[in-house]
This record gives sequence, C-alpha cells and structure tokens, in this order.
Amino acid sequence: MALFDVSSDSTCDLKKDYREERNIWFVPLTFTMEKDGKIEEGLDNFSTEEEYAAFYEKVSAGYFPRTAKLNYEAHFEHFTKMAQAGVKDVLHFTISSGLANTILTTRQAAEDVKAKYPDFNVYAVDPLTATIGQGLLVSLAADCRDKGWTAKDTYDYIMEARNRIQHCIIPNDLFYLKKGGRVSGASALVGTVLSIKPMLVFDPEGKLKTVEKCKGMKKAFARVLDHMEKAPMDDKKIAVVVHTNNYKGAEELAALIEAKTGVKPLVTIMGPVIGAHVGPGSVSCGWLSVKTREELQATL
Repeated sequence: MALFDVSSDSTCDLKKDYREERNIWFVPLTFTMEKDGKIEEGLDNFSTEEEYAAFYEKVSAGYFPRTAKLNYEAHFEHFTKMAQAGVKDVLHFTISSGLANTILTTRQAAEDVKAKYPDFNVYAVDPLTATIGQGLLVSLAADCRDKGWTAKDTYDYIMEARNRIQHCIIPNDLFYLKKGGRVSGASALVGTVLSIKPMLVFDPEGKLKTVEKCKGMKKAFARVLDHMEKAPMDDKKIAVVVHTNNYKGAEELAALIEAKTGVKPLVTIMGPVIGAHVGPGSVSCGWLSVKTREELQATL
C-alpha cells in the first residue's frame, strides 16, 4: 500500500497515458494564442502528438503564445479534491521558483486546505527545474512511492537529487528568449542571422543561464556530449531528450547520446506552457548526474 500520493502541475510535461499509468495527480495550466488581435485560449492538457505538433505549427505560422501561472483558486480546488478523496500525504511539484513564484501559491493553498482537512499534508517541491527535469523528479517520486517509501523520506531524496538534474537547452531561434527578456534584441538579431544556437542550463537557484553560444545545431549537440562527459549519469542511467516539433533533431541527439553513453534516452515533445518560452524547433536534454550543477558549471 502506497504511503503517499504524487502530484504535479503541467509544467512537468509528462504525457497523459504515463500520468494515468503511474497514478500521478495532475493540474493543468492555461495559455493563450494571439494573432492579428484574435485570441484563442488553451489548456495544457494535450493527449495526442497531433495536438502538440499543431500548437507549434500555429506558433510558426505567426500565433504568439502567452502563459500564466497557476493561481491560488486552481491550487485550492486541486488540493481540496485530493483531500476529499482521502489523500493524507502528497508530494506536489511546481515549476522552478527561479522562473515563477508558484511555489508560494502552492504552500498557501495547501495550508488553507489543511485547515479544513487536518489530516491532509502537502510536501511542496520546488524542483529548481521545469519540463523534463521536473518530470524526471516526479517520476522518481512515483518510484519511491511504489517501493513503499514514506513521503518525508521521498521528499528528502528529491530535494537532494534536484541539484543533480542537468540540462542542455538549445532553442532554435532567439526570438522567444528575447520576448521573455533572456537575451537582448541586438543579440537575437545577430544570432538569428548567424544561426547561433544558445546553450542554456538551469543554475543551482533554478534560473535559466546562458553558458555558451554555438554555431549551428550540430555543434550544440557536440557540446551536449561534452557536458554529459563532465557530469555523467548516475547509476539510474536516466536521460530524456525533449523537442518543440523538431523530431528529426531530437532523434539525432538521442542517437548521439546512445552511441556515446550506451544509454538510450526517452524522446518526448515539450508542452505548450514551457514551449511558449523556448519556441518551435528546439532540442534539449536532461539527465540525472553524479555531479551537482555547481560542480558542472564550474568547469564550463
């Protein structure tokens, strides 16, 4: 019998079938798409590959995506539903506090639900990551649950492991990073013309950090392998490649990683909330390493 439940918002980018198979509670964020003054609303709860691809095709066609953090009411409703279902202890994952302050909203809603349901306890996890990094931690928590671990022991393990989640994030175009304030307008223009691919990582505080700029995607992929050599996977041998409607690039990077490490990464597509900030055509990688982010980034 499981001693706790696992929950996450949709920034974990775990597919619907997988969440249902692993018994992971889920609460989706919303997004909007705007073009020529027309606004469409969407829910980050896709269930087919076609829905993901259609989102990025719209972005490529000129629709501009915008996202909003999960508000207090949505958190309160989500936790109330769990408490009413008899859940006692839960590990709930949000987006990194380095990208949004959702964790504060989570804690407040959890406290208010507990006032009504005293046996309901939320271990709010700030993963210091998002998308596949967050999803990897959610999956590890589900593994611990299935092994009979307690919520507290699992929380302690996740809080240690989160700083060993390494990333190499390679946007195809700097335009979306510019809109998000990650790079200057001048850098975005020059980078686009020269086909510069920035390499971003999550720093120890869960913030995005540009560590280098590569001339073309192939050189960026080579640098991914360099990062993985400096900070190898731990004994769980977990790696994930995620893309924003760039299946060919994702499969190419996955093949390079498998040839280099002997580990075949999972390949998946990024959800719309995080993908809105990266833009179409990106390819990124995340893995659980033996080294911390501080240790890896000190060598870059």
